[in-house]
Amino acid sequence: MLIDIIAGARPNFMKIAPIIKEIERVNNTSGIEKNSDNYLEYRLIHTGQHYDKNMSGAFFEQLGIPEPHINLESGSGTQSEQTGRIMTRFEEVLKVKISDLCIVVGDVTSTMACSITAKKMGVRVAHVEGGIRSGDMTMPEEINRLATDSITDYFFTTSEIANKNLRNEGVDDDRIFFVGNTMIDTLLGNLEKLQKPSMYDEESLEEGQYFVMTLHRPANVDEQNKLKELIDNIAEGVNGEKIIFPVHPRTKNILDDLGISQSNIIYTEPLGYLEFIYLVKHARAVITDSGGITEETTVLEIPCLTLRDNTERPETVTEGTNELIGTNPESVKPALRQLMRGNWKKGTTPQKWDGKASVRIIETICDLWSSGKLDSHEPFVDHELMYNPTNLYSEM
Repeated sequence: MLIDIIAGARPNFMKIAPIIKEIERVNNTSGIEKNSDNYLEYRLIHTGQHYDKNMSGAFFEQLGIPEPHINLESGSGTQSEQTGRIMTRFEEVLKVKISDLCIVVGDVTSTMACSITAKKMGVRVAHVEGGIRSGDMTMPEEINRLATDSITDYFFTTSEIANKNLRNEGVDDDRIFFVGNTMIDTLLGNLEKLQKPSMYDEESLEEGQYFVMTLHRPANVDEQNKLKELIDNIAEGVNGEKIIFPVHPRTKNILDDLGISQSNIIYTEPLGYLEFIYLVKHARAVITDSGGITEETTVLEIPCLTLRDNTERPETVTEGTNELIGTNPESVKPALRQLMRGNWKKGTTPQKWDGKASVRIIETICDLWSSGKLDSHEPFVDHELMYNPTNLYSEM
């Protein structure tokens, strides 16, 4: 059995790392020969959607996974340009050697593009983190989720809320597998390996006496005056405590023009996974507009203020330590006052966020394979010319 595992951006690798580890564990303990049909062969395919200079060999070593077997090197450009390059280059990979299953994760452009390509080539698609919805169609990620899930064969979900979303969209229960959260598999699997970043001692940080902040969404960073007001309000609302701000490249370009000079904000380059989680684990709280970080703070029981009006991970709010603050800069200080007074809620860990999601995923895939449900079906007809434009216009 050959499985393609797709990753297009840095957070995707955190989600696929435990899946790869579980595949290798099963292969090493099952006694199945490499050439056997039941052997779990996999190709880790990096689409190259996001180029990250920090994704060196050390990055993959930290996560305990091999460097990608194939890099499609799709590069930068508009989302449509990226989608087209990813699809054509992944198609070439499948032409050389077709796979039995394509696993996509999350909601980036690569997730949608590779799902479509695999499906057209007759390969079954499994979506890890399927069914999550923000309801916000201004988010490119929401469009990617909806497009991917409309053609996905099997869904590996993180919550009962995601299961309900899929059922409401007409997906049968026998295609939905509630397995938990592979991002949390990676988190729990690395808690004993966390690395203190050099700036921790350089800046004399103390546990529970600083904040971590990340910002990158257009609603927060594209309008310069709003971004300046937002950051000023955050800096003033933490009573002088230090704020560690690993700056997303998108945000850095804007900050350079603003000349923000709040003395308690410490700007850093993007950090490695083990260093970043170390900072989060020992922080007083996290301020972010990222979805994935809200999952990690929930499990680590760290208060989280999310600068968004909606979330595709509502369980981090209803069960976890996360609260939606919104994107209005004026809403930040009241939330920070509540936090600084010690009035933040205590959260719980959502069901099946126990570090075993990847075990459940691979068990399910093996069951599907042995039952014949992953047999390839006929690909869609790929005519060189789908219609003749001249004839089309003549009929109008």
